[in-house]
Amino acid sequence: MTQIFDKLFPPEEYARRVSDVKRRMRAAGFDLILCQDPANMCWLTGFDGWSFYVPQCVLVHVDAAHPVWFGRAQDARSARITTDLPDGDIVPFSERLVHHPVEHPYDELAALIRDRGWGAARIGVEMDAHYYTARCHLHLLAGLSQASLANNGDLVNWARLVKSPAEVALMREAGAICTAAIARATEAMAPGVPQQQVIAAILQQLTMGVPGAGGDYAAIVPLMPVGEGTSTPHLTWSDRPLPSSALTMIEIAGVRRRYHAPLTRTFHLGPPPRALRDLAKVIVEGVDAGLDMARPGRTAEEVEAAWQAVLRRNGLSKDSRVGYSIGLAYPPDWGERTVSLRPGDRTALQEGMCFHIQSGLWLQDFGVAISESFVVGPSGGERLCDAPRDVIVVD
Repeated sequence: MTQIFDKLFPPEEYARRVSDVKRRMRAAGFDLILCQDPANMCWLTGFDGWSFYVPQCVLVHVDAAHPVWFGRAQDARSARITTDLPDGDIVPFSERLVHHPVEHPYDELAALIRDRGWGAARIGVEMDAHYYTARCHLHLLAGLSQASLANNGDLVNWARLVKSPAEVALMREAGAICTAAIARATEAMAPGVPQQQVIAAILQQLTMGVPGAGGDYAAIVPLMPVGEGTSTPHLTWSDRPLPSSALTMIEIAGVRRRYHAPLTRTFHLGPPPRALRDLAKVIVEGVDAGLDMARPGRTAEEVEAAWQAVLRRNGLSKDSRVGYSIGLAYPPDWGERTVSLRPGDRTALQEGMCFHIQSGLWLQDFGVAISESFVVGPSGGERLCDAPRDVIVVD
């Protein structure tokens, strides 16, 4: 029996997005853009498949009725299932080109662009997209000698910045999933428990989700530094047992239909030192100051400044950015590569923008992080998760 794929948004939502992107393209001077970021491909068309390990893209031309999906022949059926694109705008490349030592799928992409009469177009490519390789670019240049190619400045990423009410609803569901996973981690953690056992419990909860909202895979694996590893943010787990007295952090994201709500929490096995609790209180106070500042009309740098003001009052500072925009994402990153909460970013906040205020402080020997995902609301940042906001003590 055929099961109909549950498409995330109606066709008119994708049409609205494409129309907005075309407006941005005209303002930026592009006739055609090529979107290699799988999140941008999904946001524009609904396309969803684990196919980003080979060259693929979505093309948007200012005068074309629909975007064009271009990808591996084996994945063309995925495009037909997950999108409403007409068959003529689902264009597969030859299977023989997968990992070909000389030829490249973008040779056929260049031919497609020429065949559609766009060979002399002003083309914007996503030079910062993780899956747009140097080889992709070289083959496009060779095949489109009459065109002008330039970085499109993550044009579609910026179009994604303000979330629709339906997207915010998915972000809230992702937050509920993340909250449940933090609770499950707390239950699973104990002295002597192998670290991978805790991670297995987290992954099970993230996948099962919460009633009415199943979970999806995250763009980043769970991060779990232990002991001295907490002095740096991006370490994963090992198979070593948890000690009887130690500090650990967990950074995860709840994910609902590819929409991410990340969160970091700090745990201590056994009674935590007073200095650790005091630092955690400063971090939470700083986050609350940032959330209060995160109102429509305020700027990204003002949110960061509110956080830093709390740190300065307590003799602390943080050099790295304190947060970044979040939403729809695929591996290897759940950030949108647009707004950063840091000095110099004067982006005005709007209701519906979503951020991860990554409020960690990593010192010489240890670190503490109690972060929050939030959506900009009329009165400030509204937390998407509801996990304990202190050092979580594991007896």
